[in-house]
Amino acid sequence: MMTIDEVQRVLDELAEELPEVFYKELNGGILLLPEAKESEYSQRGDLYTLGIYHRGGGMGNYIAIYYGSFERLFSHLSDEDLVKELRKTLRHEFRHHLEHLSGEDDLEVEDELFIRDYLENRLPVRGRKTGVLPRLKKS
Repeated sequence: MMTIDEVQRVLDELAEELPEVFYKELNGGILLLPEAKESEYSQRGDLYTLGIYHRGGGMGNYIAIYYGSFERLFSHLSDEDLVKELRKTLRHEFRHHLEHLSGEDDLEVEDELFIRDYLENRLPVRGRKTGVLPRLKKS
């Protein structure tokens, strides 16, 4: 598993792949946080939040990526495969940001449906990321 400093360098490179317009109103930027964040919906300790898009508040809009969650779920991956997971997560959170700017919420609905399916069917989901799902009521 890459160190947190190595992951930070990779995230910086992945962020540079995206067009500048994607950063409109992303005042807080992209943060790499050291902790693991188990999802509040986790039933068996198998559902972690890899990244989350925060809207508003004191820091404005920003994306947080949880190094510890990647470490828990993906420590067995090669560096190349870990980079692929980081890229998917970063782009997923940017999609939340862009949908927020455009007034859409398609990805939030997709995330909510995934959580409902997980809760109802107890699917194995090792490695799946989740986000904030405000409309979903925890059973």
